[in-house]
Amino acid sequence: MPDYGDEINIEDEQAYGSSREQFANPGGRSALRAATGTNPRNQPCPTCKKPNKLTPADVRRHYQCDDCADREEGWGD
Repeated sequence: MPDYGDEINIEDEQAYGSSREQFANPGGRSALRAATGTNPRNQPCPTCKKPNKLTPADVRRHYQCDDCADREEGWGD
């Protein structure tokens, strides 16, 4: 498996009771993490630059907001 240099914080993964609870939209298409007191949705999207679209855990994973991801994957308008 290639090393992309991504450093995933183990605490991010252990902060939730189940794996579904770690996602903002469990069961949906989004990979964004749920906002919590220690992981607030306070970061801008690197693609569209809109504020408060990502959590610090999303940024560490190099994610973009759902709107941008959906558009890129053909789900947008």
